[in-house]
Amino acid sequence: MNYQCIRVYRPDGYEGVGAIQIARSDVRNALSLQTMEELVAAAEDYDRDDTIGCIVVHGDDRAFAAGADIREMSDADAVTMLDRDQFARWERLRMVKKPMIAAVSGYALGGGCELAMLCDIIVASDTAQFGQPEINIGVMPGAGGTQRLTRAVGKALAMELVLTGGMISARRAYERGLVARVVPVEYYLDEAFALAEDIASKAPIAARLAKESVNRAYSTTLELGLEYERKNFYLLFATEDQKEGMAAFLEKRPPRWRGH
Repeated sequence: MNYQCIRVYRPDGYEGVGAIQIARSDVRNALSLQTMEELVAAAEDYDRDDTIGCIVVHGDDRAFAAGADIREMSDADAVTMLDRDQFARWERLRMVKKPMIAAVSGYALGGGCELAMLCDIIVASDTAQFGQPEINIGVMPGAGGTQRLTRAVGKALAMELVLTGGMISARRAYERGLVARVVPVEYYLDEAFALAEDIASKAPIAARLAKESVNRAYSTTLELGLEYERKNFYLLFATEDQKEGMAAFLEKRPPRWRGH
């Protein structure tokens, strides 16, 4: 595709990593419908690419994404929003099988916070700020903000952020389990790329099934989640990579993954 709102590239020096940059700095990387369509298309392309093992989504130092593009919604009515099926793109992104990392600096607000939470891991710069300010414009989160945020930080803090439109710092987000790592702003992208390269170096099918199993923990009971985990564990013994991984361990050599 000839992308207008994002930049797609492979960061130099990081093997198996595919990067997607939201490139609308003039509007703090607001997530327009076109931006989301391009972002999803790029992520799906990476998902089909056997040379990519992990995807990193980022904005710029000032903003990951400061929210949805309000100009596209300000005059819409309920039927228009229903017909537009605005969140179908988000569901497609949720279905990406490969691990995704959000590298967040500056504002991650509204849809930007929801996009970061839709990724599997968040690496934040020490300038990052997270929030769901939709209440300030007469609406509420609609792309998972009330659900994923509550699961990540607990009801009390999620309720405060959603009902006041306030923000939390990267450090507090880390302390509450929303963010995996916080590093100085000058290093956050390299930190995310290095983590992505580490993940990309693992057995691809095992990474996919492990991601699915962790995500299942948020949508089912412990009993059903354990059953799902065990089935995926057993399934991996049908792969060539399982045989290679265990043989490499016993022979004290690096494994050579094939994704089979």
